Amino acid sequence: MSDKLQKLIGEIENLSVIELADLVKALEEKFGVTAAAPVAATVAAPAAADAAPVEEQTSFTVVIKDGGTNKIAVIKALREINPNFGLKEAKDLSEKPGAVIAENVNKTTAEEAKTKLTTAGATVELK
Repeated sequence: MSDKLQKLIGEIENLSVIELADLVKALEEKFGVTAAAPVAATVAAPAAADAAPVEEQTSFTVVIKDGGTNKIAVIKALREINPNFGLKEAKDLSEKPGAVIAENVNKTTAEEAKTKLTTAGATVELK
């Protein structure tokens, strides 16, 4: 791998989740591509031939609805989800209903974030 690519990867590693999501979106728009994993085609059974195919959601946004009463645990969970969050940023997010914690993440990452935050006492929604 070239030094140029290694340097670029190093820069990407230092981005926050939100910055990374913005980067992906900008690259998709710039080059007219999508970063979404291809969805495998399914063969419908004859009985379900009339039903419209349902696409499975592949990209999720994690939104904190309520920080709950255990603010310290929620702040710790936020910083665990994204180590780039500073203490003040995590505190502000925990107190802001509707705050986006992560955008355009896969299902596994979204579920992990939701689990950590709900365990800490927050109310979380995946969109």
